[in-house]
Amino acid sequence: MTRNRSVSEKVTTSDEIRTYYKRFIARKLLFMALLIILIGLIAGVATTLGSYQISVTEVYTIIWHGLFHEPETTKELVVWNLRLPSIVMGILAGIGLAIAGTTMQSVVRNPLASPYTLGIASAAGFGAALAIILGRGFAAGQYLIIANAFIFAVLSAFIIYGLSRYRGATPETMILAGIALMYLFSAMTGILQYFGEQTAVAEVVFWMFGSLGRATWDKLLFVFIILAICIPLLMLKSWDLNTLSAGDESAKSLGVNVDQTRVLCFILASIMTAGVICFTGTIGFIGLVAPHMCRLVIGGDNRYLIPASGFLGAVILLAADTVARRILAPTILPVGLLTSFLGVPLFLYLILRRKREYW
Repeated sequence: MTRNRSVSEKVTTSDEIRTYYKRFIARKLLFMALLIILIGLIAGVATTLGSYQISVTEVYTIIWHGLFHEPETTKELVVWNLRLPSIVMGILAGIGLAIAGTTMQSVVRNPLASPYTLGIASAAGFGAALAIILGRGFAAGQYLIIANAFIFAVLSAFIIYGLSRYRGATPETMILAGIALMYLFSAMTGILQYFGEQTAVAEVVFWMFGSLGRATWDKLLFVFIILAICIPLLMLKSWDLNTLSAGDESAKSLGVNVDQTRVLCFILASIMTAGVICFTGTIGFIGLVAPHMCRLVIGGDNRYLIPASGFLGAVILLAADTVARRILAPTILPVGLLTSFLGVPLFLYLILRRKREYW
């Protein structure tokens, strides 16, 4: 009798755990579904804003019609050629920066890690400054600034990779190397600005503010291809990233190649960051705040955290760009300035509210 009761209790406990797990997974999926819906709503509202008045229903109708036909009317041309590119860039940039931040935080097991605190953005800024002030770079014409920013951002990632291979790919090594490179490229950018002409320096400053207004469909295709390659590879490594949170020794005991996983994920995150900021300039705090907010809601499982952070990053960046366009209309504020203003109090709130460790 006692034995049967014990078996029955174990079965009941197992069923309760299974039911709780299913509910927890359902909550994660519901959270992501709500974020996707919110992206669509914000994008629809953002497309209506501007000197040419278009209603929300007209926007969705025009977008649906434009999927099958070339835009012809004035409203269709305004939506498809002027407003949609920057909105789609906001979605892609938010997804890329947030997922890059999530990955870097998991790789180095540090909640303060992001593409900017690890020197990637500073390297891209130096590449852009080099192109604008000296006219030197790896390409010519309209792609000079873009190519320079992208290549220097990727170069920064490979320098960190080289130092990690030399000293061992530990989180501490990667963080220290990233901070050193951040100060190095910031100093080099400052030197270029100090000796540059006034108009060129002003252009560098504006580029580094961050803006979605430079978006075109050709540029969007490039960003989309980079994200379409990098994100699935990161998702394949999500289980390995989960094991890294338990420590290197625990991950090795589970059969994970720790150094390879850490370096590969870091390089993929860096390439995503480079592919975004070479077109948008410096847009801060998305890769830092979005992962934190998602962890508070759905936990730290990277299988769900990576896509959820991407969707939330798109929501934050789209909302910030919409506010930046309207707060001082007709003057449009650079969205990078607004994300910094919004990010600081939000990030401080998350720090003060947090009552447990992430790792």
